[in-house]
Amino acid sequence: MAKTNYSFEKRQRELEKKRKQEEKRLRKLEGKGSAEDEAEDGMVDASPPVDQEDPAPPAG
Repeated sequence: MAKTNYSFEKRQRELEKKRKQEEKRLRKLEGKGSAEDEAEDGMVDASPPVDQEDPAPPAG
């Protein structure tokens, strides 16, 4: 009877785990990037124009 090669099986599991982690990382970056883009687009449109002049000093 042939001996089972546990180190090969372990290596295959490790490679599969690493591949899944990389896919998850890419999905997170993709989701995070699109969320940031939407937030930036919303902020740019909603922000009032900035005046270059200094406002009047507060009374007091």
